[in-house]
Amino acid sequence: MEYNTSRNYLVMREYGRHIQRMIEHILTIEDDEERQQNANTVIELMGFLNPHLKNVEDFRHKLWDHLFLISDFKLEIDSPYPKPTRELLRGKPKPLEYPKRYPKYSHLGKNLEIVIDKALKEENPEKKLGFANAIAYYMKLAYNNWHKETVHDDTIQSELRIITKGELEFTNTPFVKAYRPQQEMSRERGSYGKSRGKFQQRSGRSNDRNDRDRGGDRSNQKFKKKRY
Repeated sequence: MEYNTSRNYLVMREYGRHIQRMIEHILTIEDDEERQQNANTVIELMGFLNPHLKNVEDFRHKLWDHLFLISDFKLEIDSPYPKPTRELLRGKPKPLEYPKRYPKYSHLGKNLEIVIDKALKEENPEKKLGFANAIAYYMKLAYNNWHKETVHDDTIQSELRIITKGELEFTNTPFVKAYRPQQEMSRERGSYGKSRGKFQQRSGRSNDRNDRDRGGDRSNQKFKKKRY
């Protein structure tokens, strides 16, 4: 009996031991045409064993790369794609360069500083005023998100004046919905539901009383008719 410990290393487990043995057999074939024909057959079999790769871009290209990888890049055949190399496989990608931006006002972010710089370079007074109003609205929104409370317009105006050195001033009062804690909103909803239920109970009781009174009046009328 042959154990896995006595076998050679399985390069790609998703293809199994039999595919690797077929590729090892192709390496022993001396005839070029026969070796190429067997390689094409193994490629078709590899695609059949892994149907999930059909949805992957460059499906056939990946299969040929895996074929050369399993053969330890020793297989001499004609490939429709560039033959991979060991150096390309072991090569490391270049480190990704992240943008290094250090905002002066971290609570406002770097994007707002870019908008402020663009507003300061604007020569049209109407567009410049529109920039100022939009910036003031965003500043007030950011303040409410960070501090969970409303802020006065004078505070926003003074901070904008400090940032732009007095070059930008907004005219429209930036309206931002006041922050309300979730607990307070849930309490109001609960009190509203309770009051509504009490009102329905009271209205139901009053309707029952009216029905009873009407029923009593009708019974009295019937009694009077029978009496006379």
